[in-house]
Amino acid sequence: MPARRARRRAVSDANLVDERRGVDAWATDAALRERLGPRPALATYAAHLATEQAWDWAEQANARPPELHTLDARGRRIDRVDFHPHWHRLLGAIRGTGALAAPFSGGRWAEAAATFYVHGQLEAGSLCPATMTQAAIPVLARHAPALFAALRDGLLSATHEGHDAPIAPGRPLWIGMGMTEKQGGSDLRACVSSAQPLGHRLHGAEAYRLDGHKWFFSAPMSDAHLMLARTDEGPTCFLVPRWRWDGSGLNGVHIQRLKAKLGNHSNSSSEVEFHGSEGLLVGAPGRGIATLVEMAGYTRLQCVVGSAALMRAGLVQALHWARHRSAFGRRLVGQPLMTQVLADLALESEAALQLMLRLAEAFDHAPERADSDPVERAWQRVLTPAAKLWVCKRALAHTGEAMEVLGGNGYVETGVMARLYREAPVNSIWEGSGNVMALDVLRAAQREALALEAWFDATAPALDAPEQARLQVLRQALRGTDAEPRARQMALELALLAQAALLRQHAPATMADDFITARLRAPAMVLGGTPLAHAHAHLQRALPA
Repeated sequence: MPARRARRRAVSDANLVDERRGVDAWATDAALRERLGPRPALATYAAHLATEQAWDWAEQANARPPELHTLDARGRRIDRVDFHPHWHRLLGAIRGTGALAAPFSGGRWAEAAATFYVHGQLEAGSLCPATMTQAAIPVLARHAPALFAALRDGLLSATHEGHDAPIAPGRPLWIGMGMTEKQGGSDLRACVSSAQPLGHRLHGAEAYRLDGHKWFFSAPMSDAHLMLARTDEGPTCFLVPRWRWDGSGLNGVHIQRLKAKLGNHSNSSSEVEFHGSEGLLVGAPGRGIATLVEMAGYTRLQCVVGSAALMRAGLVQALHWARHRSAFGRRLVGQPLMTQVLADLALESEAALQLMLRLAEAFDHAPERADSDPVERAWQRVLTPAAKLWVCKRALAHTGEAMEVLGGNGYVETGVMARLYREAPVNSIWEGSGNVMALDVLRAAQREALALEAWFDATAPALDAPEQARLQVLRQALRGTDAEPRARQMALELALLAQAALLRQHAPATMADDFITARLRAPAMVLGGTPLAHAHAHLQRALPA
């Protein structure tokens, strides 16, 4: 009897597939390696994240979300958020790569973006404070140079300290954001938080007293936040530290509650009130929205990076499952319809990667310079919101389809697919929802008309004749005066044509052919809906068996 039970158990366990743990996101990604060439530091970091230990960091940081403590044992306000220790290990890991500071100290944006992409495949929540801190660096350097000089070492630090303490010379700094208020949401002009000058300066910046609230205050344990408050001139940007500048105590930022979010569980987002908080002016009074929109250009790039990372992570899990799971007498990957779905997931993932890297390359150029390259300016100013709209929305469909490959095993919280799926919507919502992005594309197309014309001219040679014709139609449509109702359509067309051109330049011809067929010439409403001529080749490229 025991032997018979053992045989039954062996039979029942024979078709069980565990999720793919310990994925080396550099060694397994041919497209990433081809595009960047040798990157020893990135290869080392990816290998570090491929360990069982790092997988446990991600699991535990999400299974044990942050906890808010507003008061200490005697009723004094402490407004402290406690995290699982693995959260701090994740922050230490991404900070230790130097990727946050690299683009501002001689490094390239593409390698920094690729580092975020590799990290995001393991754990996405920790990219939020990394993204905001990175985006704050050029904004502070440009709009508050003396203040930036005082904080420079902390902002550019490649180390992480997990304890809560005032800003001090050389201490690593994390920067958060606080823009939206409950009455305004995306309408930042509706800001009612107030700022009154205190009559003195610190670090070369004028000091103000801030009172009000923020409906979304990202990463409240950050050392300081860039935020909006209203002066007599209008909404204005300030840097508001968690502790008072002199270190004498907390800075009047009262955390009301942590947001109970759909995903992004490892990271904390909050609602706060300001009671006499001291902030330093960043940029000109009344120009706060323009200042923070400049910051949003960098964070929108990282929304594309994060969504591409989620797609890649979901693809790896789906393909691993299909190669090892059998149904109806054969492996899932060998069943023709499943092959098509997986191949379409692979197409979408690589197209997102290629677009993300090209956008990052454009950020190596300073668009505010009069002599800046117009093509690079168009990539940064016009294509970034288009890519943010398209790639972030595709991540929702992509992670859902990848989850479906695993069936019920993908739907349970004990596996990684549920976390990827819950994580996907945040990038589409954060830093401007779909409509905001589409309208930004229209505004940018008008403001940067000459740069966009140069981009059209540069992109057309990489496309086939039918897509060149579509490019010309789009060029005319973006000049129209009644474009707003079709803003989404035009933004998506812009992103798709850009992806098609990039795949023509950087991917096998078979992949570009199938992408153009499935996305432009015979598009289907669902992934896997257009038959692909080279499906098996795409799967082998995506993840060698």
